[in-house]
Amino acid sequence: MTAIRLGVRENRLSDPGWLTRAKWIDALSTSGNAATWVAERAGEVVGFATGRIAEADIWALFVDPRHEGQGIGRGLLARVATWMFGAGVGEIRLGTAEGTRADRFYRRNGWKRGERTDKGEVVYRLQCKVSPPAGSGPGQPTPEPGI
Repeated sequence: MTAIRLGVRENRLSDPGWLTRAKWIDALSTSGNAATWVAERAGEVVGFATGRIAEADIWALFVDPRHEGQGIGRGLLARVATWMFGAGVGEIRLGTAEGTRADRFYRRNGWKRGERTDKGEVVYRLQCKVSPPAGSGPGQPTPEPGI
């Protein structure tokens, strides 16, 4: 996962030293606050995504550049959003660099583009849509169409 994160063509870390072992451990902890999914091809990790409940954000979503354009990011994004909405998060946020493929990717997948952070990133938001109850059971949280 570190190799994928540090090997991306866009949204590169200005300070790779920031991504410490402690940061990874916190994001990958089993506290119930965060969950990470990986995509594999032939036993090789080719993408990953981490969502955090308390922060209501997607902390990371990255695909190995050799495997871009194959639907891996879209699948990971949908999986994380479904998990977070199922855990009761009403709105998910994430930030990405403006004018990048990721910027266009989130917009294409139904996320709403918002303000810029003090770091210059664009904030995206996705609202939970609750499907109508079937019979007498409760509705199921689902991502907006397009994911």
